[in-house]
Amino acid sequence: MTIEVIVGLPHLNEGPILQRARLMQQPMLISANCLSRWRTASGGWREWHGWRTGQLGNAHGLKSLDLDSAGYVLMAKYGGYPWSIADYMALAASYPFRRFAAADYCCEAEIAADRAEVLDRIARTIATNRECRSRAYDLGIIERFMPVLQGRYPEDYERCAEALAWSMNPGTVVGVGSMCRRDIHGPDGLIAVVAHLDRILPDPGPRLHLFGVKGAAIPYLQPYAHRVASLDSQAWGTAARRDARRRQVSKTDALAADHMERWTIAQRDRLREPHRPMAISLERAPSQIPSDPWEAAIQQAQAEIRALIESGDLSHDEVTAGWIETWAADLYRSHRRVA
Repeated sequence: MTIEVIVGLPHLNEGPILQRARLMQQPMLISANCLSRWRTASGGWREWHGWRTGQLGNAHGLKSLDLDSAGYVLMAKYGGYPWSIADYMALAASYPFRRFAAADYCCEAEIAADRAEVLDRIARTIATNRECRSRAYDLGIIERFMPVLQGRYPEDYERCAEALAWSMNPGTVVGVGSMCRRDIHGPDGLIAVVAHLDRILPDPGPRLHLFGVKGAAIPYLQPYAHRVASLDSQAWGTAARRDARRRQVSKTDALAADHMERWTIAQRDRLREPHRPMAISLERAPSQIPSDPWEAAIQQAQAEIRALIESGDLSHDEVTAGWIETWAADLYRSHRRVA
């Protein structure tokens, strides 16, 4: 089996990048944020104002086009999604995307500062996967839906996969998030995550799409080509920006298109390199129970609330710090009575 390289596009404006993409006949991916319409509100901040679906008409001639929910960019810029799941799914239904990813909550250290936040974001990802799947059925586009797993440690992704067991079937492609800033090596590196998922997922079972993977990882992924269906990246855009800065010229779309094509050729060459096996050293995620009874009650309250979010019985938007403390106080008093 061959791992497919998908090229991330910055926009669908008619011009040199899109013209080159048509000539290359490589699978392409667009972020939902690139199709967003924004306006300046009265207070001076940017406000989301719907989709520019007319731009999708420019996608003619591409080999294929996938849709990503743009989770990392939106979390970094706005702290969350500026649109609803219903809005996002309306975009997914507006064009015959080959695949569209579930909305998810990334777990990079820049976004999730501690273990509790990582677990909260996994719970939210499970909940949004369920909602996206339900709406995909209603919209008649379920066959193009791509569930997405999230986590920080390899076993986090296992927990996510177990909660989404309905999607772990042969022929399904499942996305794996929080990959683009992850090291290739190490106990919680990219290869460790892929190796762990390969061990715990059914065989035959789903294949994986890896979001934002560095090209240097390709030779190490080759031993897992039976499990990894594809990867995507827009790293060529960064290379174009650095090249323009070095040469002190404008970063035009024509310059960027050249970098896009060169980057794609380089990734194809990497697919032909000899496989590079890697010894995997696994590290378990920390799961210590605090010795302080109040901190232990807080941890238990957070875990119970996450379970309700994952099951769809509670919306994460309803959760506040004060509510967690009230929940924890009830648990604390209950434990004291038992003691």
